[in-house]
Amino acid sequence: MLRVRGTTYHFRRIVPPALRAALNRREIWISLKTGYQNEARKKASLLHARTTELFSQANLVLSEPDALSRLEGLRVSLRDLQSVNHPSSAQETEAVPFAAAMPKPRTMKKTAKAPKATPLMLSGAFKHFVLDSPRASADTKKATQRAVDLFLQAFGDAPVSIIGGEKAGAFRDLLFSLPASLGKRKSSLTLEEEAQRAREGGLPTLSGKSVKNHMMRLSALWNQLHQRELVTRNPWTGWNFENGQKTVRRSWTTKELALLTFASWHSTSVPEQTFRLVILIAAYSRMRLGEICTLRKEDLQSVDGIPCFLIRAHSETGWAPKTEAGTRTVPVHSKLIEAGILTLKDTTDGPYLVPGLETSKQGVRGAALGRAFSLLKTRIGLPAEITFHSFRHTVSTQLRNADANIREVWIDRLLGHEATHKSQGTTTYLTGISTANLSQTIEAISYPETAFKKIPF
Repeated sequence: MLRVRGTTYHFRRIVPPALRAALNRREIWISLKTGYQNEARKKASLLHARTTELFSQANLVLSEPDALSRLEGLRVSLRDLQSVNHPSSAQETEAVPFAAAMPKPRTMKKTAKAPKATPLMLSGAFKHFVLDSPRASADTKKATQRAVDLFLQAFGDAPVSIIGGEKAGAFRDLLFSLPASLGKRKSSLTLEEEAQRAREGGLPTLSGKSVKNHMMRLSALWNQLHQRELVTRNPWTGWNFENGQKTVRRSWTTKELALLTFASWHSTSVPEQTFRLVILIAAYSRMRLGEICTLRKEDLQSVDGIPCFLIRAHSETGWAPKTEAGTRTVPVHSKLIEAGILTLKDTTDGPYLVPGLETSKQGVRGAALGRAFSLLKTRIGLPAEITFHSFRHTVSTQLRNADANIREVWIDRLLGHEATHKSQGTTTYLTGISTANLSQTIEAISYPETAFKKIPF
């Protein structure tokens, strides 16, 4: 049976009455020297097996002629089994030899003891500082929930004060061994079994980026705990996330882009027109998939006389740009205007600009499109280094090879990046970039005339 004293689990087992005099014990109490429930259960299981065997041997010895000498050996075995550092209460529970006179218990008034402080568990810290925090975004809550759930599955709940570098490193190693498909399908396997399945089947495992994201979520939680002096250090920082499996994304080639845009569309969850519209917007704006799918009709506005997409937070759904620099204005490319983008405000039903997309159970609009895109990419034989994110690589490469009159800081602002040129002028005195300059930058994006199918709105 498990007992918790402070932050440490203990094993406690009652000695059968018939054996108490022989073993000089009424109960066995052993510190398991851990605050992790899973580890404690494993150790307690072993101790239960060993004490059961010891009780069986004691029963056999009592029926033998030389029982006294044999019992002394069992008592020594029992002392070896006991922890060196007993909790104070364990001393009180040690049995008095059966032959000794037992004093008559006296009724004494118990002194009231101050209640012990309950340790802050990981699950409680997550709920208090993330789930219940009004400042945490919906994305932050979901991503942190996923990281915490994985840790709890692997090691069980534990006080945050005892989770250190050893457990952080073990969690990192476990994440690197899990299959990349984890969470994308229903599974009754434990994480250890999932890791074994990945090893035996030669399956691709979580990328360094995925592992880093999980560790960063826990690190952000620990930063709050450290500021409040609830922990002494943050064990989730300073780790390396290179695992030799990193896939370097790159730009689209003209041939690959044509292969994608003219491929037949087989998805039943997303209309083909929606897919081709999203691809067109990504190619001529370098907006992220999530930014495009969550555009509302009021996010298409005229700024300084120039049609623009406004990338900004949606308070009603909890969606927000990936970074602070992600909140920005993106002029609408002339090719998008020619394709009829501006008419979507009047022809699309509902609040969103891009039609035909559903919101997943996790609150992500466009998740089905992302999956359909990946399936199409695999079906037509595009390499792993080509992803939807490759549109951002393509546009960035084009703009940095374009007219010399286009400044680097304009490109960074358009793409939602922090300024790469950290001069005093850009960090202190640059308060705004004109829409005209951003429009000049966006118009530098170009593709062959036959690169995209015409979309009928």
